[in-house]
Amino acid sequence: MPTETDRRRLSAPGRESSLVQGGMSMAIGSLPHRSVAAAVALSMSSTDIVTIPSLPKRSPAESMIAQALVGLDGVTVGQYGSLAIDLARIDPLAAVRTDLEHDSFAGFRGFLAAAGDLVGPVKWQFVGPITLGLALQRAGVPASTAFDVAVRAVRAHTQHLLDLVAEALPNCDQIVVLDEPEFSAVMEPGFALAPDVAVDLLSGALAVIESVAVAGVHCCSDADLSSLIAAGPRLLSLPAHTSMVESAGYLQRFLESGGWIAWGAVATSGPVPHSAERPWKQLCALWCQLVERGCDPALLRQQSLITPECGLGTHSTDLAERVLLINAELSRRVRDQASATRFAFGA
Repeated sequence: MPTETDRRRLSAPGRESSLVQGGMSMAIGSLPHRSVAAAVALSMSSTDIVTIPSLPKRSPAESMIAQALVGLDGVTVGQYGSLAIDLARIDPLAAVRTDLEHDSFAGFRGFLAAAGDLVGPVKWQFVGPITLGLALQRAGVPASTAFDVAVRAVRAHTQHLLDLVAEALPNCDQIVVLDEPEFSAVMEPGFALAPDVAVDLLSGALAVIESVAVAGVHCCSDADLSSLIAAGPRLLSLPAHTSMVESAGYLQRFLESGGWIAWGAVATSGPVPHSAERPWKQLCALWCQLVERGCDPALLRQQSLITPECGLGTHSTDLAERVLLINAELSRRVRDQASATRFAFGA
């Protein structure tokens, strides 16, 4: 069982130089900017944990699916993000090339060039193998081959990017989150994979990360939390929805084992709030319900990060900036001891 100090430390294995405080703000990844410089400037200034941006409005090549398919034989990404598959050239064992000079990595590349003096944790996101495998299957690749190609591509790209970030930002611990929006459907009848196979594939991708960085999973829809946790992430990044209350027992065990939760507390779909008041009340109410179901109120706060629900790549730049300002205010409130302890008493 991890000690209290171990649980409260979210840092790469063997490194204790960069302590992450509970309640810190973090972004998801995508931004709506067409200017790399403007996106990097916002990323560097808007959150406690700096997040490397992707810019899908600048180029469809920076969408998470297109980005992951760079360097794969037999796959061509069209100008607007469409996929063309040459089945004769698809080979799950072929080498995967990560070309940081490719248009898909313009935001990533621009950030590394600008952030060489950065000290502290840095977070970046990459598509997970389940979501990538389904995209390949829908494009015409047979299911068994699609997921073999996907997990190999995710593992290879993340390993290369881990090395590149470590070289460019030597004073930064990395938090790497695999984006798995399709994991929300894993338990549905007729899903392309059995749940245990999906968990194993995700676990295999996380294994590349966890030896050198904090490994996390983001799912922007309601997912089976027991399956997500079974894959072995250190960080869960999830929308702060009341549906989580039904999984309070799983969340408590996850926190007790040293896991952290990034609470997607600022809505990015539907009505986007104009201030922190409504999302703050909703987050407090959710935490109160979790405490009533057995979650430790201290662990909920101490092992929490605050994020928007999902990425901001489809919004306007003004709206993205507003969401990040609200996110920062929520983070400040969570980190304020007097306010943060209220939910322990059901306030």
